Amino acid sequence: MTSLDKPTSDTDRTNHTDQQEADAKAVTEAVLFEAFGGVRGMLETVLPGVLFATIFTINKDLHLSAIAALVVSLVLAAVRLIRRDTVKHAFSGVFGVAFGVVFAMMTGNAKDFYLPGMLYTLGLALAYLITTLAGVPLIGLILGPLFKENLSWRTRNPGRKKAYAKASYAWGLILLTKCAILFPLYWWADTTQLGWILVALKIPPFLLAVYLTWVFLAKAPPPIDVFAEMEAQEQAEKARKAEAAAAAASQQEY
Repeated sequence: MTSLDKPTSDTDRTNHTDQQEADAKAVTEAVLFEAFGGVRGMLETVLPGVLFATIFTINKDLHLSAIAALVVSLVLAAVRLIRRDTVKHAFSGVFGVAFGVVFAMMTGNAKDFYLPGMLYTLGLALAYLITTLAGVPLIGLILGPLFKENLSWRTRNPGRKKAYAKASYAWGLILLTKCAILFPLYWWADTTQLGWILVALKIPPFLLAVYLTWVFLAKAPPPIDVFAEMEAQEQAEKARKAEAAAAAASQQEY
């Protein structure tokens, strides 16, 4: 090997490493987009609340505001069904709006339209923190199947488990901070103020949590593809059986 070969080799290794990192980031981006719905999923989450807040701000009509929010969430879900797209984000929006409508109609208090979503956010924040403290971070349970690693990160990939723990703590603390802002407003602010502040806090905390998740996972070790391992084991078992059958046939010939 000449002295000129070494820099080329080092460059190749660097380029290969950079490509691996770029591929890992691209895969992580794709999985996060699928898990959290991307731009369309965010719009489906925000639009019903914006419509409710807008109509209530204009005419203070609880029934009209609630029905309009429910109708637009149903339309968004129907569009997903017609186009045969993933419907989980749209349907989660429908259920969230429906619970809000029921609460508000039962109590006659327009602020209660927002209460189920606020309680859900609080419960989700606690779930992220408690599962992480228990050694099974929730974000890993959500994303593991999408990365085709299932729960292999728990025992076989400690670096990835650490990244999931960091991401789950980030989600939990961000959502708790959001709750710390919204719940006092539920008691002290009027419906219009609460509605618009809640709308304003809908996307930025979510984007921050997703970004931090991407940062942590992009730097983590790659996932272990347990589905590929299972397929390889099946192929190896088939090959073993084929060899055994061939050996038995060969013995019978003699």
